[in-house]
Amino acid sequence: MDYLLTEQQVMVRDLARKIAREKIKPVAAKYDESEEFAWDIVKILADSDLFGVYIPEAYGGLGGGVMDMCLVAEELSRACGGIALGFAGTGLGTFPIVLYGNEEQKKRFLPGIAKGRVAAFCITEAEAGSDAGNIKTTAKKDGDHYILNGTKQWITNAGEAEVYTVIAMTDKSKGARGASAFIVEKGTKGLDFGKKEKKLGIRASATREVIFTDCRIPKENIISKEGMGFIVAMKTFDSSRPGVAAQAVGIAQGALDYAVEYARKRIQFGQAISSFQAIQHMLANMATETEAARALVYATARMVDSGAKGVAKESAMAKLFASDVAMKVTVDAVQIFGGYGYMREYPVEKYMRDAKITQIYEGTNQIQRNIIAANLIKESLREE
Repeated sequence: MDYLLTEQQVMVRDLARKIAREKIKPVAAKYDESEEFAWDIVKILADSDLFGVYIPEAYGGLGGGVMDMCLVAEELSRACGGIALGFAGTGLGTFPIVLYGNEEQKKRFLPGIAKGRVAAFCITEAEAGSDAGNIKTTAKKDGDHYILNGTKQWITNAGEAEVYTVIAMTDKSKGARGASAFIVEKGTKGLDFGKKEKKLGIRASATREVIFTDCRIPKENIISKEGMGFIVAMKTFDSSRPGVAAQAVGIAQGALDYAVEYARKRIQFGQAISSFQAIQHMLANMATETEAARALVYATARMVDSGAKGVAKESAMAKLFASDVAMKVTVDAVQIFGGYGYMREYPVEKYMRDAKITQIYEGTNQIQRNIIAANLIKESLREE
């Protein structure tokens, strides 16, 4: 289907697809088994300038936007959802700087990220998952510095990333309005990491605790100003959730690719199972739902890039719909493979495991429904 991509977007997509097919797909199972972070793939992506697709040209990027990020995330995830997170998780960690960083911060951090410096975003805590306003990590002003204390949980790219954008409380008495956003670099004294988590899926992605113990950072590392942390986080999610949705589309497409190929070759009752109407209808539904998710993701990404205000509902819809599609399509792919689909030597069970997280992180799908409903009610009230 022609989505009227620009010449640069076609180039970006095709390059990401080539890397995914030639470099990622052959090693996806190996990295899933070893649970290593795929630094060799990160280097390839960086050398190909894909890390900078959504970073402005003034800071060493290609000057694209959320749409370009989605194209890359989708193609990489089509080969491996876990390896793709080295790129996509960096986008999440970078958007606070792109959206709200001052000129000095952009000049200091964005060129390095565009060249492959991995980033991470730290908001989730043991008691602050869906309830993001319940953050306990604190940042106390001390002269020309802030001192951070607390623990972030389940942080993508943690331990591997060199740049961390962190949401911490500068004034607990103000609730969510007392949160602020900061940049912390790896190697800063007082910044440590917990054990690497062993996960159901996305095993090639590093997930760890990020621990701050009297971690002193210069006041210049605050993003925007005190009290803006929650706004920075929510606006970041508006831009990054289409990326999660694109990851889900890629996972669904990858599973569909394998299911179609298998159905053509698998012989039962003397004929390929692709000749059975039951299988044909499953494949037709899988393809239609995947394409519908892709269309919604691309439309949302373009809406974000247009500078439109109030995109939270659309970003939530894209993430919700695409991740639910990914889960359904990957489960159906396992079913088409039958008993083989349940075996780890075949690829589709990995796609099913990788798909599940897209319904959970960057806001569970239950939270996405809350966001959508709240915005529908607001829109209805405005029209009265």
